[in-house]
Amino acid sequence: MANCAHCGEEILGEPFHCNSCGYNYCLRHKEPINHDCNIIRDSLQQTPPPTQTYFQTPQIPAISQDQTYQQPTSPGIIRGTTDGTYTWYRQENQIPVDAFNPDSGIKFKGILLPHKSEFFHFIIGVSLIFIIGILTFFNQQLIDMGYGWAIIMLAGFYATAFLFHEFGHRQVAIHFGLQTKFRLLTFGMLLTVTGVVFGLYSLFSNGQSFPSLALPGAVVVLGLSKIDRTTGLCKAAGPTVNLIYGTILFIISFIIPVYPLNMLIGLAANLNFMLGTFNMIPIGILDGQNIWKWNKKIYIALAGSLIILLIITYMLIYSPTSLYIT
Repeated sequence: MANCAHCGEEILGEPFHCNSCGYNYCLRHKEPINHDCNIIRDSLQQTPPPTQTYFQTPQIPAISQDQTYQQPTSPGIIRGTTDGTYTWYRQENQIPVDAFNPDSGIKFKGILLPHKSEFFHFIIGVSLIFIIGILTFFNQQLIDMGYGWAIIMLAGFYATAFLFHEFGHRQVAIHFGLQTKFRLLTFGMLLTVTGVVFGLYSLFSNGQSFPSLALPGAVVVLGLSKIDRTTGLCKAAGPTVNLIYGTILFIISFIIPVYPLNMLIGLAANLNFMLGTFNMIPIGILDGQNIWKWNKKIYIALAGSLIILLIITYMLIYSPTSLYIT
């Protein structure tokens, strides 16, 4: 039984053979644009295609738009790089089934402890987000009024907004058969830990903290190479989850007419709309850049919905005549 040279899945029925690059593909990846045929042809100028009919190659490498393909600089080394998406350099018959395995030979750049378990990265990342949330929403007046629980509650909503956003990316990537895991980012961890340290120092020195930047990690997706439907949907998943999660919380805030609980849930909805809107900014490695390039109509609809709901929830929460106060 043959395996698809792009996703590694077993091909049911007759495989689709590509005459341009010499590999077999499943129905989903039979078109040249869907298996990065041009990249493979370039690599085969130095490495001839295999002559056997049946072989297993779990994944053909993906090259991001601002990168060019290179052969490994020395035999036996496979390197992974990142600039917001991930790629690895292909070496014949040595592409790992699980690139995140410590024995895979992949060396990731920009990832802290890349071969630790996803659970380890998940616990560290969410814990730091939760701490940042407490520092952000800490208010001595709330504690004096007996509402100290509200700080913990908002910190929890803050952490879940981040977590659900990242896992939205993760689940869509899994749907497309891409290798993906949540990973701590070295630079992001530096920013987050610095924010925690300064926040704690401010809290203990003058009794007040301040909002800090929190980006300890992100979902790493191996195989996003170009602006296509797969990339667009993977990127749009995060803000879409924030839109759905925020909308549910927004509705719940009116179902529970108990002040200040209803206003706090409304604020949690506002946090989701804020996170989603921020990620829709079409610059850098934020989701918005790839979504805009992929489908401008979807970008406008998604960004517009987030911005409108962000403004509405902000006005309801901070208006002197807030509907939450009954």
